[in-house]
Amino acid sequence: MQRLSQGSAKIMSVLPGVADPPFQATRPARFARESIEQTVTITERYSAKDIVVLEGLEAVRRRPSMYIGSTGPRGLHHLVWEVVDNAIDEAMAGHCTLIDVTLQKDGSVRVSDNGRGIPVGLHTQTRMSALTTVLTVLHAGGKFEKGSYQVSGGLHGVGVSVVNALSERLDAEVRREGRIWTQSFEKGLPMGKVEKGRKVARTGTTITFLPDTEIFRETRTFSRATVASRLRELAYLNRNLRIRLTDGRESPAHTESFQYKGGIRDFVAHLNRKNDVVNARQIVVEDQDEDAEMELALQWTTGYQENVLSFVNNIRTAEGGTHEEGFRRALTKVANEFGRAKNLIKERESNLTGEDAREGLTAVLSVRVKNPQFEGQTKTKLGNTEIRSYVEKALNKALPEWLEKHSPEARAIITKALGAAKAREAARKARELTRRKSLLESTSLPGKLVDCSSRDPSESELFIVEGNSAAGPAKQARDSRIQAILPIRGKILNVERARLGKALMNKEVRSIITAVGTGIGEEFDIEKCRYHKIVLLTDADVDGSHIRTLLLTLFFRNMRGLLETGYIYIAQPPLYRVKRGAKVIYLKNDAELEALRQKHPRINPTRFKGLGEMNPDELWDTTMNPGTRTLLKVQTNNLAAVMEENELFRTLMGDDVPARREYIRTHASDIRFLDV
Repeated sequence: MQRLSQGSAKIMSVLPGVADPPFQATRPARFARESIEQTVTITERYSAKDIVVLEGLEAVRRRPSMYIGSTGPRGLHHLVWEVVDNAIDEAMAGHCTLIDVTLQKDGSVRVSDNGRGIPVGLHTQTRMSALTTVLTVLHAGGKFEKGSYQVSGGLHGVGVSVVNALSERLDAEVRREGRIWTQSFEKGLPMGKVEKGRKVARTGTTITFLPDTEIFRETRTFSRATVASRLRELAYLNRNLRIRLTDGRESPAHTESFQYKGGIRDFVAHLNRKNDVVNARQIVVEDQDEDAEMELALQWTTGYQENVLSFVNNIRTAEGGTHEEGFRRALTKVANEFGRAKNLIKERESNLTGEDAREGLTAVLSVRVKNPQFEGQTKTKLGNTEIRSYVEKALNKALPEWLEKHSPEARAIITKALGAAKAREAARKARELTRRKSLLESTSLPGKLVDCSSRDPSESELFIVEGNSAAGPAKQARDSRIQAILPIRGKILNVERARLGKALMNKEVRSIITAVGTGIGEEFDIEKCRYHKIVLLTDADVDGSHIRTLLLTLFFRNMRGLLETGYIYIAQPPLYRVKRGAKVIYLKNDAELEALRQKHPRINPTRFKGLGEMNPDELWDTTMNPGTRTLLKVQTNNLAAVMEENELFRTLMGDDVPARREYIRTHASDIRFLDV
């Protein structure tokens, strides 16, 4: 499916043309060069004067990735999230109803809200204006003080100060106490004191920042689609809040507005808008106590994929946490109790597992906690143990009441889960009959895996190669110290149309899972990944594109953490070889061939029918050599991307033929090859 390979930027954050990190792998022994060893003797004395203390925001500028994750597109957009989150905190506190985000022509971003406005009075501890303090001092903010905010997303107090530190320029405008107050900064340093301006009736804060090119060297261009998806998500999570996005880089300016009266109920409806659903009426649970609030919306589809999105104080918890644990426990318990009570689960039958109960489930769980404990500033996992019991207790009461009140839909949900249980049991028995011990349960690696000698995952690479004919040259060309080869036969199972049990019965799928080492589903553990580069090496034709798509679907549905971490890559083997005298030119696609023909009309290209036609030297030089190759990095790292990808995989790989036909018709102008 060429759309999913050449056009991957529209599926996941594929970074075209990204060169490998600056480590130089050695060539195979037959290509070895003499090495030069150098011994360095340290004679300098190490004393107190060598200890460097970084003051103010200098530490942020020295190590920006510690605060925003990276200095690439992900970190760039994180600046927007930090500023917007401050406005969202005002909304959660009941003081903000409108947030305006503008992408400006000069590359800057302006975020404005109608909240209370950042205080501008003298801070007793820093002896500076509170506005200056918030923008220049790490761990300074109203979220530490009880009574300022009941709940908030950015609890570490580093958000807007980090944005300031990493911006070439930042302008703050506060509407408060009947006046406009302004202050400007360059690279985190104030260019003057807070200035008192004209009188104004309304209140609020406007932050305008321009990212620093010294920090963001890869790109300083914001993606409107990425920003829009995050703002839409925030509008779903904050019922009735209006968020407006303007892209002033276009003429005329493009404007979108997001506001949802139904909140997360509308969110689930949006996620399931192209699915056949089991329960037409969603299960919606709302609960509140002194220290936490919870909202949950559930709806099952006739499909097999689980899609549970969880949030804490509007922050997406991609790695889950105690709130998800409480939800999963309660759902499994209540499903079994209802099934037993209605005799849907017979006396001698085993209980449903959690995976059975959640098959086909789309859910949005949002909790708001006064004092959340996150794992790091990236806030990907909640650690509060009391939230587990809070969520579990609330759902143990609310879910049975809904199931009793809506018995026909409740029975359909349990029947769906029972179908999943029977399929799981049938798959287990089939595996036991076909082999004594499942490959997934074995500690041994697949027999056809040609492993590398290194046991350091950070430098190890796994090439998943299409066919034995291509595996031969790849095995000869590889650097055996860091490069492993796993050949697969033809097109693997389309997991979008199959339950997990059926997928695990597929020999090629099992080989991939075992070789990677992370496990799948609930057992997935990224720390067990044996290779930090998993490279899909397929032919540069339609069949190769389809195989890549099937592999990406497997990773997206069952090992999504590999994509979120950025461990998946697509190799770029050439499709043509052109000889011009003593010079050999390799071309990746028809577009490159056409461009060369414009300059040299009389060339006579040789088309590779497959990787198997390339000799080891050619494959190494064009595709496998870390010093000369080009890889496409396939990565998804935010909910907006996941939602878009989820819908695209469902459309192109699912059972809805009319939807796939319409997608192809709509995008026909920019799809050269599409094999579905």
